Amino acid sequence: MLTKTVHSSTDAYTNFTRKEWASLAYQASVSLTDEERTQLQGINETVSPDEVEEIYVPLTELLYMHTKHSVNLHNDQNRFFHRETKKVPFVIGIAGSVSVGKSTTARLIQALISRWPNHPKVDLVTTDGFLYPNHVLEERGLMKRKGFPESYDIRKLIRFLSDIKSGRKSTEAPMYSHLTYDVLKERTQHVEEPDVVIVEGINVLQVNKKDRRISPVFVSDFFDFSIYVDAEEENIIKWYVDRFKVLQNTAFQDPNSFFHRYRHLSKSEAEDVALSIWKTINGVNLEKNIRPTRHRADLILTKGEGHRVEQVEVKKS
Repeated sequence: MLTKTVHSSTDAYTNFTRKEWASLAYQASVSLTDEERTQLQGINETVSPDEVEEIYVPLTELLYMHTKHSVNLHNDQNRFFHRETKKVPFVIGIAGSVSVGKSTTARLIQALISRWPNHPKVDLVTTDGFLYPNHVLEERGLMKRKGFPESYDIRKLIRFLSDIKSGRKSTEAPMYSHLTYDVLKERTQHVEEPDVVIVEGINVLQVNKKDRRISPVFVSDFFDFSIYVDAEEENIIKWYVDRFKVLQNTAFQDPNSFFHRYRHLSKSEAEDVALSIWKTINGVNLEKNIRPTRHRADLILTKGEGHRVEQVEVKKS
């Protein structure tokens, strides 16, 4: 039987109920249209106007404060050093379990940040593209540990972030296909002179403890602000199974889909397969590698049923 996971808060965080957090917004006029919200929400997710106004507007207002502080510090340092250097991008990391809604959170934040008064250029990069290609994972016997720390090319990810933070005008990130379940060989994402970069992935707050070959530089070292999206595991499992069922009748029907073999499963068979994948791969990864990074985040969004954020925790500064 699945037991309920209790995530105790620590004294390092200030806790806000949904109502308390919603009361912090002072630019409630900033919102998204129904069409925009529909485009940004994930499979089996519904992003309501209340979710945007009560959770994500205050969150992006907090991020705006942090970026202003970063710009002011940069300008002060320029005056102190008698140099005129360009401000490097502000980098936001977003972590959390498979199926918890990280991608939707990232897209909502990207959309709202782009509406700030200075209209910054905001790029969103997912770490899926930094997974080793399937043929490498197969050679190393890691296909059943895809998403675990050892399945990522962390050196490449750190080089990418180092390029971003060094102020390079243009850099590239590898791209990933959820249809073929593999890194795309000949397609890359061009990141050119962004003001803000959002880096989203299950691994972004991990610390590479198991690989001594990697230098003691962590992905999170390049973040100016980090967010962990959380929920009780029983909810995440439900969202994962529901998403699997939707994909079975849509993407899995495509002959090019890595999961094409599951297209004819009955509803009960599809649920059994999804639960098996969760139990043997995603659930293990969550328990051993993802959830332990929760308290490395600057802010924690805790969701309840229906992906509705019920609590926000902000690390004290």
